[in-house]
Amino acid sequence: MWFDEAVIYQIYPLGLCGAPRENDGVPSHRILRILDWVDHIKETGADTVLFNPVFDSDKHGYDTRDYRQVDCRLGTEEDLQAVCGALHGAGLRVMFDGVFNHVGRGFWAFRDVQEKKWDSPYKDWFHINFGGDSGYHDGFWYEGWEGHYELVKLNLQNPEVVRHQFDAIRSWVERFDIDGLRLDVAYCLSPDYLRQLRSFTGALKPDFVLMGETLHGDYNRWMGGDMCHSVTNYECYKGLWSSFNSMNLFEIGHSLARQFGPENWTLYKGQHLMNFLDNHDVERIASILKDQSHLRPAYGILFGMPGVPAVYYGSEWGLEGKKAQGDHALRPDLEKPERSELTDFIARLAAAHKSSRALCYGGYRNVVLTNRQIIFERAAEGERVLVAINADSVPYTAHFDAGCGQAVDLVTGQLHDFGGGSELPPYSVAYWKMER
Repeated sequence: MWFDEAVIYQIYPLGLCGAPRENDGVPSHRILRILDWVDHIKETGADTVLFNPVFDSDKHGYDTRDYRQVDCRLGTEEDLQAVCGALHGAGLRVMFDGVFNHVGRGFWAFRDVQEKKWDSPYKDWFHINFGGDSGYHDGFWYEGWEGHYELVKLNLQNPEVVRHQFDAIRSWVERFDIDGLRLDVAYCLSPDYLRQLRSFTGALKPDFVLMGETLHGDYNRWMGGDMCHSVTNYECYKGLWSSFNSMNLFEIGHSLARQFGPENWTLYKGQHLMNFLDNHDVERIASILKDQSHLRPAYGILFGMPGVPAVYYGSEWGLEGKKAQGDHALRPDLEKPERSELTDFIARLAAAHKSSRALCYGGYRNVVLTNRQIIFERAAEGERVLVAINADSVPYTAHFDAGCGQAVDLVTGQLHDFGGGSELPPYSVAYWKMER
């Protein structure tokens, strides 16, 4: 499937395009700003753009008002069509954010319940008790997502709700030709719902991808042949940054071996989880790393480990953002893309990743693992690549049996000789493709 070889570029449109934090109802063509990013996205090596919410909402996009109406703060249906058309025309795929577990208080069906109470035909679309009251004094109690009552939980056991959502997804494919969905809080969606969704979207497009947001636990609960194709790999997200901050690469090495190693008991062998260093919900990697010299090694592991790598807009040039400063600091207004040495380095990693069957499909085996260095093997279909990372500020010479005398570094294109040990410069990344 195309997703298995993808490199994702994630954009939070309400942030990048400078939309007001609350829906002011004033139409603006802000989303057309993304047209200025198309060439830059391609230059990073990404081939797929993942948009966070673009449809009508109260504030941040995850409080939906209408699944069919483009948020007026971003623009019109025609504006979004122009953006998606430009991305597709540049050879990029497009994924939308599907927020199906809950809606905002401004959602049209919930507004009807507020007005008509038990006489509303939509009262069974939600989890409501007319014998109680809400903190907003609606005259009834309702279930909110994880206690957040601005996010009204939908009753996904109601076939009418599911039909309404699926009709919206069909319209997204017809109007914008999207190639897949990120499923917000997929860990809240039942396996039965996910199976219905997988069957429905597969009939719309045979290669339509469902990638679910999951945090902890066994990802196989939401991912499999008839549910999500992929999920977010939050377990390794934590290991990716904390391994460098604590100078303990055993953490990420053991996590990757647990998930993808050669043993029969490993959890996700052959699966393509979505990997990331940051996104719209967490601190920017440039802000969370104690040593900025670790940016390159961190991206080196990201693009070398099993799964699908994702880059969050702006982080490719080292943009900072701390969660303590609020969501807006993580989802900034950016007029134009920038470039840096880090951007060019990420582009080389992306090209190496996409050129290698081993990096896209190979298994995982630790070869050298110390507190400050990690070398792991990715092998598939007769191709072997050794991903070598030195997180130390001094050179390191690794002694191990490479099984061959020379290799080509997919990142630099240079020939590497294994005779007498393999020297890794400070803060270095190498993808050694083994000569047969």
